[in-house]
Amino acid sequence: MKYLAIDYGTKRVGIATSDDGGRMAFPFSVIPNTSNLVEVVAVLCAKERIEAIVMGDSINYQNQPNPIMKIVHPFAAALGERTRLPVHFINEVLSSQEAAHIQGDNAQNDASAAAIILQSYLNKWNPPASREHDGEV
Repeated sequence: MKYLAIDYGTKRVGIATSDDGGRMAFPFSVIPNTSNLVEVVAVLCAKERIEAIVMGDSINYQNQPNPIMKIVHPFAAALGERTRLPVHFINEVLSSQEAAHIQGDNAQNDASAAAIILQSYLNKWNPPASREHDGEV
């Protein structure tokens, strides 16, 4: 299953995709957040043969939604309706800071943050196979 992840920002949106098997996440692009964002992402989903979408769930340290989620949830609903793909949420706490820490502050941080979000989702729902058969325990 191939996934697309979104690190939603009010100015820029980070995009990441997985490999076809849904095991590894890769930064894909950073796109401007414009009024036609749903359509832009829908076209990208069709082009890349995406089967599910993952979005960062922005919550604070008290486990409460950050104010941006008032925009993200309607966007996710519109995107899901437009693409007919499932949209999943996973906690994105500190993904942008982690991306900046790994690669420094640059124009691709949002795509890297999306890849971190996606890899977190993939690790949670597609854990690595047991290594017992390889002689490792």
